[in-house]
Amino acid sequence: MRVTVRAVRGGDWDAVVALESAAYGAAGLTEGRAALESRAAASPATCFVLDHGNRTAGYLLALPYPMFTYPDLDRTEDVVFHSRNLHLHDLVVAEDLRRRGLAGILLGRLLTVAAAKGYATVSLVAVGGSDIFWAAQGFRAHRGITPPAGYGTGAVYMSLPVPDARTGRTELADASAHQAPINDEVG
Repeated sequence: MRVTVRAVRGGDWDAVVALESAAYGAAGLTEGRAALESRAAASPATCFVLDHGNRTAGYLLALPYPMFTYPDLDRTEDVVFHSRNLHLHDLVVAEDLRRRGLAGILLGRLLTVAAAKGYATVSLVAVGGSDIFWAAQGFRAHRGITPPAGYGTGAVYMSLPVPDARTGRTELADASAHQAPINDEVG
């Protein structure tokens, strides 16, 4: 079946909201359409849907956010940050299509765009035990950063350096060659 990743369009929101509700409703982590739309409006070039055949089967919302901060789940975005950190706010794949590499396709697109746009890092808050998945993708936990209770019990703030689109090196790797190791524990 054909899989495509493309920018979010206006007609996608019913499917995105349904996917979000199915993924997060039981945990009480749904944000609602207005909040989701506001996050995409903050950075349309870094928000995607994944089509599997004729079906919207996943989505990814990412927006610039200062490192070690994250969106408030109870509010819409009203400020667009100018940051070299891109916060991967949400990545959802339909439950019946999980474990087929579709999340990796979405993440791959995000990392390609992040590198092309000059972002230094991608951060996220792993919820519902998903920190194991994100660690397998190369994200590192910052245990000193504690997301608010609204993200659920056990939420973990994580980040990943973005390789430079030209050299393949990360700023963190470049910095470590000239300085003492970076301590990413805050608190």
